[in-house]
Amino acid sequence: MIDTHTHLYTTEFANDSDSAIERALDSGVRLMVFPNIDADSVAPMLDLHKRHQEHTRIAVGLHPTEVRASWREDLNAILKASEAVAPVAIGEAGIDLYWDKSMRVEQSEAFAAQIKIAQERGLPVIIHCREALDEILEVLQAAESPLPKLVFHSFTGSASDVARIREIADPMFGINGVVTFKNARELQEAIPAIGIDRILLETDSPYLAPVPVRGKRNESSNLPHIMKKIADLLNLDPEAVEEATDSNAISFFNL
Repeated sequence: MIDTHTHLYTTEFANDSDSAIERALDSGVRLMVFPNIDADSVAPMLDLHKRHQEHTRIAVGLHPTEVRASWREDLNAILKASEAVAPVAIGEAGIDLYWDKSMRVEQSEAFAAQIKIAQERGLPVIIHCREALDEILEVLQAAESPLPKLVFHSFTGSASDVARIREIADPMFGINGVVTFKNARELQEAIPAIGIDRILLETDSPYLAPVPVRGKRNESSNLPHIMKKIADLLNLDPEAVEEATDSNAISFFNL
């Protein structure tokens, strides 16, 4: 299994990040992708990656909730600080209007800028979209063609949302612990509409721990719970889901 979105380098893992990686490997997760958050997160992300280079990869970008008026300078600082390591993606980038709408324009600008960087570098984009699907699609429609490869990270939408997105692009969809929640019926019903060939497994650690560990700190070792739920929803053997999602991740990130 490949955890395509995990933040094992954050302060929640300050005392056991190395152990968290070992637990992930013991659970069958062979590779983990670390998406960046802001300028301050680059150093701890790179430090953990360098200690576990065989089993980790990085993505560089500016998270939408960290976008400020100085986002251009912040993004340049992130790119400069990560020059020594080749990223497998740009991200996570996008628009988040759940917590704060005051930076709505700046978030759209920063997202558009990161799409352009991905196009210039030939890299995929990890999209963070929270209560902002209209705005995300607006930016994608305005971007130069062709779009880079895209993944809607932590996708929790409906089958109709999938259809709307596919009018503009044919992205991957990152599915995490939310799919195991009892109140996630809409997402569960969307999984067949997405299809196994467009699913990437992720945990989004330390957030969104799946059932049966919901409410606890999440980590990459919990990925099998997500994989097995997807297998149930698609009427597939877990081994088939593991093989397909591994293949999807390898192709998407050019691993």
